[in-house]
Amino acid sequence: CCCPPDCVCKWTDWIDVSYPDSSDRNGGDYETFENIVANNSSWVCAVENISCRAEKFPDTPIEDLGQKVECSVNTGLICNNKDQHIGGIIPMPVCLNYEISVCCTPNIPECISYSTSSTTIPTSSSTTSTISSTTTTMP
Repeated sequence: CCCPPDCVCKWTDWIDVSYPDSSDRNGGDYETFENIVANNSSWVCAVENISCRAEKFPDTPIEDLGQKVECSVNTGLICNNKDQHIGGIIPMPVCLNYEISVCCTPNIPECISYSTSSTTIPTSSSTTSTISSTTTTMP
């Protein structure tokens, strides 16, 4: 019916390992799990859920920022400068600086038998939201 208490995912602090370079049209903001591990090799997380926000607009949902951003439990956050258009919340076609928080399943033996799956649902033409679900096999 439910997870053992120790296997409930725990949210991390906000993570920001990448900063968009406004002079690089091919750059962007990449708060990906690959970049987080490259920045902190001891970071281990079985990602169950993710929350993404713009650093300067923490209370504004990313769907309302007018930027094309991917926020996914599979990769983290990806924002490409080349996908942005003039308008929206900033007057330049460049990514805002984003940060992510992830809900990690504890890395303990009792929790390893749980499998995590995710479903990506487009919420508009410019953003993707992710809904996660956890399934378990009980002995």
